[in-house]
Amino acid sequence: MAKIRPVRKAVFPVAGMGTRFLPATKAVPKEMLPVVDKPVIQYAVEEAKEAGIEQFIFVTGRGKHVIEDHFDHAYELESLLSARDKTKELDSLLEGLPVTGSVSFTRQQKPLGLGHAVWCARHLVGDEPFAVLLPDDLLFGKPGALKQMIQAYEKTGGAIVAAENKPREETKRYGVIDPGRKSGNVTEVKAVVEKPNPAKAPSTLCVIGRYILQPEIFVELDKREKGAGGEIELTDAMAKLIGRMPFHAVETSCARYDCGDKVGFLHANIAVGLARPDIAPALRPLLKAMKL
Repeated sequence: MAKIRPVRKAVFPVAGMGTRFLPATKAVPKEMLPVVDKPVIQYAVEEAKEAGIEQFIFVTGRGKHVIEDHFDHAYELESLLSARDKTKELDSLLEGLPVTGSVSFTRQQKPLGLGHAVWCARHLVGDEPFAVLLPDDLLFGKPGALKQMIQAYEKTGGAIVAAENKPREETKRYGVIDPGRKSGNVTEVKAVVEKPNPAKAPSTLCVIGRYILQPEIFVELDKREKGAGGEIELTDAMAKLIGRMPFHAVETSCARYDCGDKVGFLHANIAVGLARPDIAPALRPLLKAMKL
């Protein structure tokens, strides 16, 4: 087998309008909505950092400059916190920042789908494997989801997707895997069907928002072929690479919260709050008092 090249770069598609969260997202990008005290996007970036990612590529759209500002130094604020000996608050600002020079931004000028958003990053990715993290999917746990995927990738090479078993009636919302051989939490992918009729879904193992891809994906995305939803689908392009390289799905041990959905977003806030030792002691009795 050819030498497996390391995954050094990660793409974060953050160009969506966030219409499901209006009016909150009228002036604030949905990726900046907080889960407890950190924006959703920061959880994804920290997950990538933990996995050893060195270059962070954001595919943005109009009105997303706040994301750029968030991952930059705020010298006035940092100076103020330092002068007031607010060490904890200052550390919380600095620990989420990628290394200077490791962040790049490009724009998806038309909303043509996830595949198109990833294609917009092609020149920044270059000719090497890369990860894609969808911030709407908050994958919470240690080790992080991407780190678990990279551990599998270092053995298999090729393409890797994160996957989760869903109720069959929900398969129509996902790319669904036709599974092959399974070893532990790693399943061979024989095919991927985008948003199938549940009765015809090849399994209930669904692709969720983490990917490790090879640069060959850009050749397929460059064809601009539209999928069932009228958009350029990443899943469709990935499906064309099956058979040309190893392709596997990893079921991670992380809990997944769909922060693109209002209920999922509220669930994430409660779950993350309960996992925080500085918050859980005060939050737990409040939840009990509500008789949930």
